[in-house]
Formats: sequence, structure tokens, C-alpha cells
Amino acid sequence: MGFANDYDFDLLVNEAERLVLTELELQLDARKDQNLCVCADCVLDMATFALNSVKPLYRVSLLGSLYAAHAMDEESYAHTVREAVTKAIDRVSANPSHD
Repeated sequence: MGFANDYDFDLLVNEAERLVLTELELQLDARKDQNLCVCADCVLDMATFALNSVKPLYRVSLLGSLYAAHAMDEESYAHTVREAVTKAIDRVSANPSHD
């Protein structure tokens, strides 16, 4: 009977994760001709690096969803996500965690 059992923390959603994953897919599709490794390890590393570079946008309710949607509409946040994903792809591609 701990704190985590008293509340449903599965309701917490990070909207930034959705944005990063969408952008990652777009950029990897656009760079198919570059023979980037898209194994599970590399793609997860790319997502991790990008997510650690952007401000999280957690929500738990409809009102929180509206706030997150407003924050995501800001061009500066979208630019930050695009830039973070580009850097993550470049970093992991240059130094994959496998042989």
C-alpha cells in the first residue's frame, strides 16, 4: 500500500512524447536514402535523446490537454522539437549503441 497504489499515475500523459515520435518518424522517412540504422535500439535512443532535450508537456485532464495543445501550437516549441530530433538522429547515427 504505497503512494503509487493510491493514485492512478497511468493517467499522466506527456504530449511532448507524441510530438517527438511523430517528428522522428517524419525525419527518418525523409532521410531513408542516408542508410540510417532504424533498429529498435537506435530508434529508442533517438527518441530518448530528443525527449531529454525538450520541455515536457504533461497532462492528466481535458483542461490539461487544452493547455498542452496551446503550448504545442507555439512555433518556438515545434522548432525546438524538430531541432532536438535532428540532433538525436545525428548523434545516434554517429555513435550507435551496437556494433
